[in-house]
Formats: sequence, C-alpha cells, structure tokens
Amino acid sequence: MKLLMISFVIAVLISSLLILISTLFSKKTILDREKASPFECGFDPKNTSRIPFSIRFFLIAIVFLIFDIEISILLPLGLISNSIPPMIWIMTGGSFLLLVTIGLYYEWKESTLDWIT
Repeated sequence: MKLLMISFVIAVLISSLLILISTLFSKKTILDREKASPFECGFDPKNTSRIPFSIRFFLIAIVFLIFDIEISILLPLGLISNSIPPMIWIMTGGSFLLLVTIGLYYEWKESTLDWIT
C-alpha cells in the first residue's frame, strides 16, 4: 500500500512538473488574437463555424446509449445462469428490463421521440 501511494505521488509530481515546464517555455501567448481567430483567406469569417445541432438527435443518441448499455449488462446473465439459481437472475434481469421500459415509456409520453411536432 505504501509503495502504491509513493508511486502515485511520484506520477502526479512528474506530470505536474512537465505541465509547468511546458507552460513556462511555451512561445504561445493566451492573448494572441491572430493565432486564436480562424483563418479564412485573409478575411474575417463570414459566420460562426458552429453548425446548429438539433436536440432531437442528441436525445435519440442518449436513448440508444441507454439501451446499448442495457444489452451489455443483460448478456452476461446467460453466462452466470449455471452458478446462480434461475429465479434470481430472471428476477434481476426482469426488474432491470422493467426499469428501462418505464424510462422509455416516460420518454415517449414526454414526446421526446416524436419527430413530427
């Protein structure tokens, strides 16, 4: 435990020292406006470089990630079915599926998944 703590402290000190040295000897300045501005053929940029992003795509991606993680949690239940009584892992998997289904129902009722409106 003591060796692990010493190794951790040494790693933090070395990384902090490297960050400090790189910021001290860096030739870039924070207030250099010319370097920070985007270059567009020598002219000022016509508009912002950020494209508007629909929140609906973000919400669909979040729902996809939730169900993707759900599958990765439920798949190992088949592998441990020999070591745990079937009723326990069926109840565990069923309660997890019920929880995710209730969340999907809530998203549906809040019109998060509607594309028409």
